[in-house]
Amino acid sequence: MTDTTSDSAPTCNEEWEKQGLFFEYGSAANPRMPKIGIDVFPPSMHHIAESQIIPLELSQKLETSHPATGPNLLAHFVHIAAGEELPTSCHASSQVFYVIRGAGFSVVDGKKLSWKTGDFFALPVTGEIRHRASEDSAFYWVNDQPLMDFLGAKPTSPRFRPLYFSRELLTSELEKVRKENEGKDKNRNGILLANPDCPQTKTLTHSMWSLYNLLPAKSKQKAHRHNSIALDFAVKATEGVYTLIGRDLDADGNIIDPVRANWVAGGAFVTPPGWWHSHHNESDEDAIVLPVQDAGLHTYMQTLDIQFAHGY
Repeated sequence: MTDTTSDSAPTCNEEWEKQGLFFEYGSAANPRMPKIGIDVFPPSMHHIAESQIIPLELSQKLETSHPATGPNLLAHFVHIAAGEELPTSCHASSQVFYVIRGAGFSVVDGKKLSWKTGDFFALPVTGEIRHRASEDSAFYWVNDQPLMDFLGAKPTSPRFRPLYFSRELLTSELEKVRKENEGKDKNRNGILLANPDCPQTKTLTHSMWSLYNLLPAKSKQKAHRHNSIALDFAVKATEGVYTLIGRDLDADGNIIDPVRANWVAGGAFVTPPGWWHSHHNESDEDAIVLPVQDAGLHTYMQTLDIQFAHGY
């Protein structure tokens, strides 16, 4: 039997041809894109009375039709009052939670995860998560929903297994690295949080990575740059701890005309992709920063391009 369905379908060549555009190469090969700036989100945003999800929203600056903190990532503060429950949901393929303060538990796919101040967990695509706080609590929550929105996609299957890092484990592993690096000219005293289900990229999830980075008292970490955006959360900091951020370096490896982003414990700031940044601690106390980046995606695409001033 001959199928005549396609023969009787209306043609669309003329209609579709009208949609085409042409640009001279030099005028469009590097189009103007929205500026990714150095935005700061103070801890006062989550020191509130009511239980609430607070998106760190920059969609207007990024000219997106969906919520976003960066092109691929959306960060939030989540506050849950003592004794209350608050659900979170997103159509993301990766999401991470850092417990800023408090204690409680979350129900994820029918399983109960207990958490407390300083704990960290990463989850693949999942349904609604119910969080219940036994005391006043707050999260730093980052997911890759903007990437899904840009692609017009919704993840259907997990790409990795959930991960949980206790505060005690993070502290002990960071201390190991600190001791190993004593007396060495190392640019970082930090631990990259990794997932055994991401063996090729060695990242936290297939799209995201996170570094639990120690900045010792009276120290400086040299300028470096990378093509992933960094959504930095200050875990621990006092006055005199800051990051200098700028586009270019001088001959001595110092950032030219830098913008200063102060670390405020419980606050967050955006480090734009491709910009040089150096970390400084002029205080008498150690500081810790927890950046969440879309570096899993960049590592897979081989576009991360981490560079250090005057080498590592």
